[in-house]
Amino acid sequence: MYMKKQYINGKYCDAVNGGVWNVINPATEEIITTVPFGDDQDCLLAIDAATHAFTTWKKISPWTRADILRKAADNIRKNISLFAEDMVMESGKPLAEAKGELTVAANLFEWYAEEAKRGYGKVIPSSRTDKRMQVIYQPMGVIGVITAWNFPAYNPARAWAAALAAGCTLVVKVSEFTPLTGMNLIAALIEAGLPAGVINLVHGDAAKIGAAMLNHSAVKKISFTGSTRVGKILMDGASKTNTKLALELGGNAPVIILDDVDIEHVAKTAATTKFRNCGQVCISPQRFYVHEKIFEEFSALVANYAAALTVGNGLDSETRLGPLINKTQQQHVLQIIEQAKEEKNNIITGGTAQHPGNFVLPTVIEVTNKQSEFIHKEIFGPVMPLIPFSTIEEVITLANQTPYGLSAYIWTNNINHAIYLSEALEFGMVGINEWAPHATEAPFGGWKQSGIGHESGSEGMMEYMEKKLIAIGGL
Repeated sequence: MYMKKQYINGKYCDAVNGGVWNVINPATEEIITTVPFGDDQDCLLAIDAATHAFTTWKKISPWTRADILRKAADNIRKNISLFAEDMVMESGKPLAEAKGELTVAANLFEWYAEEAKRGYGKVIPSSRTDKRMQVIYQPMGVIGVITAWNFPAYNPARAWAAALAAGCTLVVKVSEFTPLTGMNLIAALIEAGLPAGVINLVHGDAAKIGAAMLNHSAVKKISFTGSTRVGKILMDGASKTNTKLALELGGNAPVIILDDVDIEHVAKTAATTKFRNCGQVCISPQRFYVHEKIFEEFSALVANYAAALTVGNGLDSETRLGPLINKTQQQHVLQIIEQAKEEKNNIITGGTAQHPGNFVLPTVIEVTNKQSEFIHKEIFGPVMPLIPFSTIEEVITLANQTPYGLSAYIWTNNINHAIYLSEALEFGMVGINEWAPHATEAPFGGWKQSGIGHESGSEGMMEYMEKKLIAIGGL
């Protein structure tokens, strides 16, 4: 059994203040285990360790870093059943989803094992015969990484692997609601031979830990995955310290379904995708704009598919929809459903809680009041609003009416409509007849208030490197 503790300077440890945190199973509301819960004191120790380790880690051959990252990927795959069970217990998601997420996490470590060798610079042809210029990329230094609970393996892996591949050292904080998975990833890296101090895991008060990262001169960048509200707080703090930020924030993804699609196929896959991880996905399709010609048929089909999903404990092999992460999130989703009712919309299926646990039944809502405000909120739960539309120009306007710009989806068999819509939508990622526009090898990032910077792909590693121009004269 791997240690369920903080990890600082190559040693497992308790919180300096002696604090502890009870990890709760959201499906049963039972305490799973207790883990350390620290504050800025732990973070400062971790920053010191990462600062010292950076002096040697940055000089290590990219091939050596690659070997460690590849071994970490192998360790995740070797322990996938154990790690997946921990993830289900702390997050509530179905076991198959947990194993799938861990597989992607392993793929990210493997991808960046290869990408570590490809931090290419370039030679610039000079306008002067006696001058030579080249651009090289070097690791930034100590990076703070704060990740969310909805994907406790994927969110950390894409940031940790990229930063380590770049030659940076890390101080990382995972969500207090899902600490076990982060601790398991740390164990995979330790077994892979990662030197002491290169990665340091602190667990505790988010505000105090975040402030310690922001206010320490050794921390060159903070990567944050979470809400737009907290992202703005970090931006405000970073404006005073000049700390670089990478922000993966909220979303309110529109789905545009034209009248030329295979209605049954789109309805079935839409229900499966929408209710994945109980809708707690930043790129989750949220606002379903369905052409008025197929609206009635689509609504009936998708409601049937949603109602047929088995809701329950993620360890049950039949479960397709687990609980929300905690009571606060459950109440948030129930309040949004109540708002939809008050705004005179039609609840086709679902709309109620299920006890015990933090469950909300998969909910499909026919939006009959086009002035409704609930569709403009980031729901982050198993709620699927269906909105009819008539023209392409109308739906473009409706889809872009959001401060978020993370992902959008288009379903059509008309290539002209597909291209026109994809170029008109103000979002960082657009899926055309595809529910998963993201990939390990492709950049992940949003426009507007959905974030700053990109993760995954070759762009992900370059986010943690500084560009340096070297000019040689007098030749």
